Amino acid sequence: MIRDTSHQDTVLAPPASHLRKRRALQAGGALAAVAAVAMAAYWAVGTWSASEHSVSAARLRIAEVTRGTLIRDAAVNGRIVAAVSPTLYSTAPSSTVTLKVRAGDTVKRGDVLAVLESPDLTDELKKEQSSYQELVAEVARQQILARKQKLLAQRDADTAEIDRLSAQRTLERYDGVANEGVVAKIDYQKAKDALRAAEVRARHANQASALEKDDVDLALRTKTAQLERQKLVLANAQRRVDELTVRAPVDGFIGTLNVANRSVVQANTPLMTLVDLSALEVELEVPETYVNDLGIGMRAEITVNGATSSGKLSALSPEVVKNQVLARVRFEGKQPDGLRQSQRVQARLLIDEKPNVLLLPRGPFVESEGGRYAYLVQDGVAVRTPIRMGATSINAVEIISGLKQGDKVVVAGTETFENAKRVSINR
Repeated sequence: MIRDTSHQDTVLAPPASHLRKRRALQAGGALAAVAAVAMAAYWAVGTWSASEHSVSAARLRIAEVTRGTLIRDAAVNGRIVAAVSPTLYSTAPSSTVTLKVRAGDTVKRGDVLAVLESPDLTDELKKEQSSYQELVAEVARQQILARKQKLLAQRDADTAEIDRLSAQRTLERYDGVANEGVVAKIDYQKAKDALRAAEVRARHANQASALEKDDVDLALRTKTAQLERQKLVLANAQRRVDELTVRAPVDGFIGTLNVANRSVVQANTPLMTLVDLSALEVELEVPETYVNDLGIGMRAEITVNGATSSGKLSALSPEVVKNQVLARVRFEGKQPDGLRQSQRVQARLLIDEKPNVLLLPRGPFVESEGGRYAYLVQDGVAVRTPIRMGATSINAVEIISGLKQGDKVVVAGTETFENAKRVSINR
């Protein structure tokens, strides 16, 4: 039985020339490897010796300089407020209030919210009503008197006209017989004088009638004006009494009750606040550093419950309180659903747009270097480079000079560089 072929194998020695070639190749490879390691060590040592610090790349955030449109914006906080939130006041000088609603009640426009009891205003209304009725009677009496006086004046004018016509006919008769000597000359002259006197009386009677009509018309207009004035006084008294019944000016709910039921209140005392949730706005707390850049109509993005809505700046407070200015933003289009009064939101005011500029993502380097220096990454080394920044936004900054498109810049993690000129970055 043959177990294997080991006893049949014979080891053949390679030729001497092959051994020499193999040793030469191994020696050449070793020398090449040693040279590569030496070069790498030389480069690393040279780089390390030229750098003041060495930082791991995992601790840094490096971004690339790009070109695009910079949107200047400001991130601010705010809260949802009612665009219409009227406060209702007492109008009576001293009255007892009876509340018809409670805080949180939903009301419709025109619903009775409270009733004020003011005996003084009620009595004043009754007095003005009596004065008005009295003036109505006086105007009616003046109308009758005016018609009567006009009739008397017209009667006098008509009587004078009749006398004039009679004197004229008498003179005409005298004219017919004057040439025949039937009528004495003196009687003829008397007839002429009588006609002239009648004409004068008729003319004066007509003028007196016209003046009498003007007089009675003026007296009637005076009484009518007094009646109209009293009518206005009565309407004002009625309005003040009607205001004792406080009604809801808009749909909404009762936000705050400022007085207790059946309490005595004075004029201009706030009774309650009504909140209209159908029209909501955002009240923003804007740092005063942005005030000069703000303007009515400026666009804004409001983030509510994870969703973003657009709006426009509708009002800006004229005063600065605690280094902040209050601004109102009105929703564009339909307002988001599920909003609540005083709900906190985040907003982004879009101040300006600058197209085709060099952009760099914003990072801590903006504050730490004051915007004057940035660390440009070159061959694994962060080089402190002077730059000039322009406009800034929440996410990016404009680079005016010092960098070019495509440059790599350390935007975060430079706090450990200690303003070194060169920092080695370890991969």
